[in-house]
Amino acid sequence: MEFCLISGNIPGKEENTIFRVMSKLSNKNKLKLRELELNSLLEITQAINNNLSEESLYKIFQFTLRGNLQLKKLALYVLDERWACKASFGTTMNCNLTPLTEKLQTLEKAREVTSADAPFDEFDFMIPVSHKTELLALVFVSGLTEGPAEGSNAINFLQAISNIMIVAIENKKLARKQLSQEALRKELEIASDVQQFLFPDDLPYGIRLKVEASYLPHDRVGGDYYDYIPINKNQFLVCIADVSGKGIPAALIMSNFQASLHTLIRQTPNLTEIVEALNFQVMESAKGEKFITFFAAIYDHTLKTMVYVNSGHNAPFLLRNGSIECLDEGSTVLGALDPLPFINEGFITDLDDFTLFAYTDGLTETRNENGDEYGQDRLLDYFSLNGQKDLQEMHQDIIISLDDFKGRNNYNDDITLLSCKVNP
Repeated sequence: MEFCLISGNIPGKEENTIFRVMSKLSNKNKLKLRELELNSLLEITQAINNNLSEESLYKIFQFTLRGNLQLKKLALYVLDERWACKASFGTTMNCNLTPLTEKLQTLEKAREVTSADAPFDEFDFMIPVSHKTELLALVFVSGLTEGPAEGSNAINFLQAISNIMIVAIENKKLARKQLSQEALRKELEIASDVQQFLFPDDLPYGIRLKVEASYLPHDRVGGDYYDYIPINKNQFLVCIADVSGKGIPAALIMSNFQASLHTLIRQTPNLTEIVEALNFQVMESAKGEKFITFFAAIYDHTLKTMVYVNSGHNAPFLLRNGSIECLDEGSTVLGALDPLPFINEGFITDLDDFTLFAYTDGLTETRNENGDEYGQDRLLDYFSLNGQKDLQEMHQDIIISLDDFKGRNNYNDDITLLSCKVNP
């Protein structure tokens, strides 16, 4: 027996005993590994169910893999708006300052790291985490008991647990984005309602006075404004305005502007005083970051006069006695300088049969497929031939002409048309 042990010729009984002991140890180690993997999975899923923040999930992922799988090194790169390292330990390089190379951003299967993968060659394996065909994350590890062979349990588990966490984080991002979009939708809805309140509910369209307006918003919320305000039985004000920029801030600024104008016109019919006060109000509300172009005219039926101020707006056309006059007297835009460097009132007498046409720059600055602008000359040509048409028909003609002109191009700005016709 002693000779047999020394020579290594172990009889079959002892050999079977050692094999059974080794098998038990191997099975015990496998069970222990499975227990650690289950603990890791439980910790990750509990963290997800507790709705922890993304930062907390990354930390738990890092600590769980380090403690339960006893990895020596780890780096987790995640694609957010760009690739960035979200968790790491045991590395010699600073992963937060080391970008992921373009070659690795298309990895499809787990594989060993080679020297060609520098600066990530301090790791043993790299494991992609994908959803459908999109690569969401890349895990670099050292210390796994198994390499990335076909059916490797360690690789499969690490891929699975990484996928669970990354998909959970993607769902959190999606939910946050949906909440943000819903909040924006509500804000746009409110702003759109606010803007609709800017416009008068009814415009006069009788024998003595006709007022017509057309508004073509570029988006749900724009920055154009028009109005008709009766002052007394003989006087009324018409105006048009355009605020720089678009969206909710533009709509809110214009809302304040409209409220101020309605208040001021009840206090004084002096357009110079009104424009000075409006300029101050725009400076206060926009802090010099936005400005408003503005045209306002007050007509008096009894005196047959019109007084107007044009504050940097596209010059409206006054059609009378077969001629066209551009109304450009006024000031610079409102909200850019305080006080205004100059204000000039335009004053027109003997005016009892005329048409006034005003518009915002979205009309003349619309471009066709060749990049040409619609321009003012086309409007002048149209009114020289069609100045006696009904206002509604004139607006329809101009909108059809503009639509034909732009071709397949989109409108890039709000478009507002405002016309006023006075008959004797």
